[in-house]
Amino acid sequence: MSKDIFSEVPELHYVEKAPTCDMGEFKKVIESRRSVRVFTDEVIPDSVVEECLNMALLAPNSSNLQPWEFYWVKSPEKLKTLQAYCLNQPAARTSQTLIVCVARPDRWKLGQKVNLAYFDTRPDTPRSVRAYYEKLVPFVYGNGPLHIFAPFKTFAVAILGFFRVIPRGPFGASGNLLWATKTTSLACENLMLALRAAGYDSCPMEGFDEVRVKKLLGLPRGAAVTMVVSAGKRASNGVYAERIRGAKDLFIKKV
Repeated sequence: MSKDIFSEVPELHYVEKAPTCDMGEFKKVIESRRSVRVFTDEVIPDSVVEECLNMALLAPNSSNLQPWEFYWVKSPEKLKTLQAYCLNQPAARTSQTLIVCVARPDRWKLGQKVNLAYFDTRPDTPRSVRAYYEKLVPFVYGNGPLHIFAPFKTFAVAILGFFRVIPRGPFGASGNLLWATKTTSLACENLMLALRAAGYDSCPMEGFDEVRVKKLLGLPRGAAVTMVVSAGKRASNGVYAERIRGAKDLFIKKV
């Protein structure tokens, strides 16, 4: 494996041209997306929800390992229970569509297999790309039983960091969880923008009992609920106030 795998451009034969997009329509979607707290009784068609979830899966993600899962709660009994676990807040209680967005750092091996299986169908895949998934991915995301190798990797990287530029993680349970959560959050934004483009609204909720939600869905210990997204048709009182943002120079720094 090339030691310059991060800086080298692999020799690829694939070309994908970017289509022309409408900035005005995209801006309309961005500006009209609000955290809606109250929904009408109108049910979103299943086909629309499925398409929006498909858009979520197209979100960028680290090394294309796709460490996420999305639980679309269809059972009326589970929906009612989940609403209660979301503290019965109006955004949950009035919504007929709840999607639990889950970070799965423990599933990096599945993502690795998906990519390697694809490479098997493409004999022109550069050796450096395959080597990245076969050698570097297990080193970065694998920590051994009970994450026993994480402290050693952290120490080794800290020493190497004195001599050259080097990635500083993710290592260990907390590092992998942060990595998976960041990736899952990108997909959540795709999901909510897709719902808005389809004429519906959403609310990303962090107010929920994660222990009970995980038990309801049968999630393993390594999983974490990033957020619960409620969706539906916006009620007239669904947005509580105008959008409030600080001056952009408080947040955008040109250096």
